[in-house]
Amino acid sequence: MGSVLLEREEALAAAARAGESARSGAGRWLVFGAAAGMGRTALLREVAGREAAGGAMRVLRADCSPEESGFPFALVRQLFPEGGEVPFADLPAAEEQMVFHRLVTRLARTAERRPVLLAVDDLHDADMASRRWLGYLARRLADLPVLLVLTECREKGTAVLPSATGTSVVLRPLGPEAVARLVFARGHGADRAELCIRACAGNPVLVHALLADLREGPLPRSLSELGGSRYRDAIVHWIRARATPWSRGLSLAVAVAGGGAALLGGALLHEAAGLCPDHRAASAGASALRRLFSHPLAREAALAAVDPAELGALRGRIARLLDERGAPTADVAAQLLHLDRPGEEWMTQSLEDAAEDAVRGGRVDEATAFLRHALTAPLAPGRRAGLTLRLGALELPHSADAGIRRLRAALELHADRHERAAVAPALGAALVARGRTDTAMRVMSQVGSAVDDGELVRVLQTTAAVMASHDAVAWRNAVARMRELTATAPAAVEPLACGLVTEYEVGTGRLSAAEALGRVLPRLAAPVDPRLRDGWLGTAATLLQWADRLDEARALAEEALPAPPALPDLTDIGRQCLISVRAEAALWAGDFRRVIAENAPLLDACAGQGIRMPHLASMVALAHCELGHRAHARRLLAGLDEESADSSWEWNELHYARAFLHMAEGNWQAALDDYLSCGRGQSARDFVSPVATPWRSGAALALVGLGQPARALELAEEELSYSRTWGTPRTVSRALRAHAAVVGGRRGLESLSEAAAVLRTAPAPVELVETLLDLGHARIDAGNSRKGREDLHEAHALALRLLAPDPTGHPDAPDAPDAPATGRLLRATGNALRASGARGTRRDTTGSAALTRAERRIVELAAQGQTNAQIGEVLHLARRTVETHLTHAYRKLGVTRRTQLASRLTGTGTAASSSARSLTTSG
Repeated sequence: MGSVLLEREEALAAAARAGESARSGAGRWLVFGAAAGMGRTALLREVAGREAAGGAMRVLRADCSPEESGFPFALVRQLFPEGGEVPFADLPAAEEQMVFHRLVTRLARTAERRPVLLAVDDLHDADMASRRWLGYLARRLADLPVLLVLTECREKGTAVLPSATGTSVVLRPLGPEAVARLVFARGHGADRAELCIRACAGNPVLVHALLADLREGPLPRSLSELGGSRYRDAIVHWIRARATPWSRGLSLAVAVAGGGAALLGGALLHEAAGLCPDHRAASAGASALRRLFSHPLAREAALAAVDPAELGALRGRIARLLDERGAPTADVAAQLLHLDRPGEEWMTQSLEDAAEDAVRGGRVDEATAFLRHALTAPLAPGRRAGLTLRLGALELPHSADAGIRRLRAALELHADRHERAAVAPALGAALVARGRTDTAMRVMSQVGSAVDDGELVRVLQTTAAVMASHDAVAWRNAVARMRELTATAPAAVEPLACGLVTEYEVGTGRLSAAEALGRVLPRLAAPVDPRLRDGWLGTAATLLQWADRLDEARALAEEALPAPPALPDLTDIGRQCLISVRAEAALWAGDFRRVIAENAPLLDACAGQGIRMPHLASMVALAHCELGHRAHARRLLAGLDEESADSSWEWNELHYARAFLHMAEGNWQAALDDYLSCGRGQSARDFVSPVATPWRSGAALALVGLGQPARALELAEEELSYSRTWGTPRTVSRALRAHAAVVGGRRGLESLSEAAAVLRTAPAPVELVETLLDLGHARIDAGNSRKGREDLHEAHALALRLLAPDPTGHPDAPDAPDAPATGRLLRATGNALRASGARGTRRDTTGSAALTRAERRIVELAAQGQTNAQIGEVLHLARRTVETHLTHAYRKLGVTRRTQLASRLTGTGTAASSSARSLTTSG
């Protein structure tokens, strides 16, 4: 038995029984019915060979074809090629009966000499006169030694023959085991067996065609990845030439519907194919067709066989049915994308809905494709402007210039001044994100000057003021206008105007946190114009964050920002602010992995596309630094183009973040330069408060590292003064720590003790770890080792809670190649415990690691060339104390001269550097 005849035992057994009966003189008929490709012809050939073996039967064969189906008696002439009595035309009924009788008589005489097997292939293509003769013969087989074996396509009809003299056998698709046997016989493995099972639906012809096309390498995902075209050609030929209208329509409908086929169901698919749902040919073969054309390879082949116009019409019908049935919007839109243009409103709406679903799923490319296609529809100007605006917002992060062009087009589509005023803020925000704040202000001014609605003018002015925060000069002017506006603004505008003025006054160092909250909190419950809602939330969240109300600040941000993986809309200036607040609040809370997980996708999308986000990049870089990924943090900051920097506050944050990294690496001069650059940028905006960027504290620490205590003290005391005015534990503690590092001794210990006390009730875990670390060192240096080690143990425990490995193994949890085993704070507290000789740790007695904090401070200053007297002045120590510390340090380092110190020092530098490295950022 040939391989194609797997699982055909039932049919062969039925043929054997019928053949035995015929040879004994009791003729039988047998019909093999099956769908195309099921091996009907091969089975007929096998049966004829078996029954005629050894001359047991004489075989007369006829192969029917559509080309001859219109010629009367064409089939009969193949069986009796030399019979002159076979006519060439239809006959009257009486004459036809006479011909039928003569042919049966002739067949009977032939069978008397040797039993006859009549093998007729593809009966469905036979001419009608021959079909009538076969029926006539079947009714007389009982007394003839004749076996009549027929094959037919069940989709094209079923022969009606007398059941008394024969039977029909339905050929089913091959089962998975049979297909696997064919595949394994070709030397292929289980993966290709699974492919053939799914892509051929048990059709033997397709199995052999696909096996012939398969080649080495990965499994094919499309027809182009096959090594031949036999599989494709078999399906194309069947659809174009062999399939019935019903099976062809059903197959195409399933192929077009794809994943939506299951939702539509059989009746709807029949309707989609342009057929009546109760078509008489709907049979068991439908399930095989549905299985076959649900596979991508078969679908691709089927769709390649159809004229584009027909395919487009079918896609339109399928899309409508999917839409009416409530299918996922992506399934509906996937059909509409293949139409030249969506011609009806429901199509445009479906594409728009699908785009929004894709945005929520983080599939921006898919969303933009849907909206671009929607814009090919015939649309009213307002509808077109709305879609263009949304598309521009989606395109902006991935291509700033393309997004801005799209937003400009949306603005120009509106002739109405009020409608233009609705689009202008989106274009302005996009321009700000591109670094063109001056252009954004011009757009807002031009559009606003054409509006005669007083309330709308105030809305535009207030929105423009939020944008103005990215330009030092424009910001001052905007705040002046907001001061005037707060007295006369409508109730729905006043909260944002007041919030912007409050932001400015906080920056000038004149307000306390309590005073700022007194303005913000009552207004959170006030009604706000929907057009200003996100701007107000951004301003309120900023002030809440500065006031250490981190949970409330994040809650406001999350109220307006989408949940990941969706990217936030950068065409809303308020949301731009909320993005920054959400990131910075997480950083201040010590949730470093969250900072990266929430914001790295947006930075990645914008990378190299023209959108500058220096503040967000700084937050993510600092989070990486805290987790120990210092090299990755450096790369992030280095990727920002400072040549195009303007006076936006975001660049000040970049300088602060970069200074933080320099401090962590002990590069005091580079750190000082960046801290001072940050300070100059903040001062240009009248922002002297340390609530955002405590640059004076950082600069003071760098100056201590550089041996310039007088200048460091001046900055530290100024910082402490501003911090006490604001009054939050985080701000005050940062200034106290810098002050302690500068003054040292008893005064430094007092400052650190105060800092630790104010932090214990504050949501500032990073600052508390750093303060306890410094306090522990200071107490040990002052001779209180027991209390100092207690501080260090507490700091280490807090750091463990902050920086424990991510238990979820979340893919967004950073694990950069340059990441050490622990984060910054864990390393610092662990090293401090070991150096202190705390129980359970080992303290080195030689080398730089053995130096106490005080010894390290003195050694590093000595290595820079300072005399003992100068060192004593810087550190407020007696000269004899300096000499004692140096003697101990020389012994531990194994040196005898000052000039040898620099080469023997390892690790990171002075006590001031320890404070600098642990000083958290706020930018």
